[in-house]
Amino acid sequence: MPRVGKSNDRRTTRPKLDWRFVQRFCSIQRVLFPSWTSQSALMFATLLGVTLTEQLIIYQVGVLPSHFYKVLADKDYSGFRSLVGTAMVLIVLNSTLKSLDQYICNQMYVSWRKTLTESLHSAYFQGRVYYTLNVLREDVDNPDQRISQDAERLCKQMSTMASRLIVSPFTLTYYTYHCFHSTGWFGPVSIFGYFVIGTIANKILMGPIVSTLFEQEKLEGDFRFKHMQIRVNAESAAFYRAGKVEHMRTNRRLQTLLETQRSLINKELWLYIGVNTFDYLGGFLSYIIIAIPIFAGIYDGLSPGELSALISKNAFVCIYLINGFTQLIDLSTTLSDVAGYTHRIGELREVMDDILHKQCDYDPASGESPLDTAFILDHLSYKSPYSDELLVEDLSLKITQGTHLLVVGNTGTGKTSLLRVLNRLWEAESGFVHMTTCFGPRGTLFLPQKPYLTDGTLREQVCHVLNGSFLLSGSVDDDRIIQFLELAGVSSLLKRTGGLDEKVDWNWYDVLSPGEMQRLCFARLFYLQPKYAVLDEATSALTEEAEAQLYRTCKHLGMTLISLGHRSSLEKYHDVQLKLCGEGRWELTKLKGGSGSLNHRDITM
Repeated sequence: MPRVGKSNDRRTTRPKLDWRFVQRFCSIQRVLFPSWTSQSALMFATLLGVTLTEQLIIYQVGVLPSHFYKVLADKDYSGFRSLVGTAMVLIVLNSTLKSLDQYICNQMYVSWRKTLTESLHSAYFQGRVYYTLNVLREDVDNPDQRISQDAERLCKQMSTMASRLIVSPFTLTYYTYHCFHSTGWFGPVSIFGYFVIGTIANKILMGPIVSTLFEQEKLEGDFRFKHMQIRVNAESAAFYRAGKVEHMRTNRRLQTLLETQRSLINKELWLYIGVNTFDYLGGFLSYIIIAIPIFAGIYDGLSPGELSALISKNAFVCIYLINGFTQLIDLSTTLSDVAGYTHRIGELREVMDDILHKQCDYDPASGESPLDTAFILDHLSYKSPYSDELLVEDLSLKITQGTHLLVVGNTGTGKTSLLRVLNRLWEAESGFVHMTTCFGPRGTLFLPQKPYLTDGTLREQVCHVLNGSFLLSGSVDDDRIIQFLELAGVSSLLKRTGGLDEKVDWNWYDVLSPGEMQRLCFARLFYLQPKYAVLDEATSALTEEAEAQLYRTCKHLGMTLISLGHRSSLEKYHDVQLKLCGEGRWELTKLKGGSGSLNHRDITM
């Protein structure tokens, strides 16, 4: 079996505007636009229609000054009144279409964020991907930030670019034709050359920005994670009076982040200089293009009024064509942000796909297995992903219904690691692990060493949701839940929360004591009533009397127990003891009806 561990394949290539960016960007677009009839595609088509109509109105508004020059030069009062009325209508239409353009872009942003984030959630929470990303892999920093923040910023930046990008091919083609008609070939060729030079210059200036932005987002996530770490462990840190130490370490992360931000600002300075220079040069270029046919004598036969109107019209056409190219150059700053976020999200999606490809959970229904067996271990050897030393070597046994197993051993001998291997959080170094039951109330449930509580009501803590749906359909028996809370010794929570379904505004980890958290997890276990309960130090914060009551209740409800613990008081609730001795050694001992060690290595319990 392949070993799961922290990946050593840390990417050394710096993200940039290259073919990989194009691949990742297209991959994200396939998520945002799954079909031609999707909501995003329909909104995009609507935006295209609105922006094209808007451009037609803008053209009519743009040539209005040339008409005003003519009617004013001719002192045409009726024509002037008609033109003013037309101008008012066009301005209202233009304002309405611009507002509608922005409204659709904002709606697309919300829709894109929903689609992209839900797609990332789908992969992140599938199987054990979230565990592997956060614990075993180090080649992707801050997956939470990439999902919650980077995806939002990418969608926001794309929505701001959308209307300008989709209409650019049409406007550039339209105004190129008019520019050629007005100035000849020199005008369009000059403008296109100007754009090519600007594009090359901005591509060179954007290169360093993308990689620096990528690094800045990583450091932002590290800084935020440090504050989250302090928030979660505030009480423990306070007991150690660790404020000064954490102050120093948090400031150190802040300084690293700010140095990267200053570097990004310095690199963006040259990009801004280039963008603004090309913006202003565009204005001068338009006058040069207009001046050539005038000085060449092409318009010598026109009256001053007609010449003024023609100059106004030609100026608008040339300036708008230049402005179309200038807007694309201006988008380079936005494009650098899009590239950075695209690389971060694309990298996350690739790593999650790789994890999913490697994680192939065994489906109990796919093959025959003994109905009274939970796990089959066949010559199993395993070690920590962070070490090369074997914790357990060549362990073979079956864990069957009705035979309770106690796993003991000194700290660091691999007790909790065994549960990680059984639950496929870690892969075995060699040998085989077969989980023959399903995960859930009719199969096996794990109570980890650190109690797991989620946000929600007291009912939601007890009636824990698995696989996206409540375990029992229909109405939930309140009396049954209350009975299990009493058996677990936490019925007082009913009064503190105000009832099973009252929403609480606190963090359960902050309000409950360690013992209360363990008892609440047992109440959940009683409610779910699996065939097999795997308990990792599940009563370490409780007295032996409370421990005895909880274990007796588990056995009374028909659960087969697989326990990890140090207390000798646990022995009376188990039939067989597996002792992990360190350096790969282990031994099995009968606790009931037998004496001495079991020397044979393949044992059916």
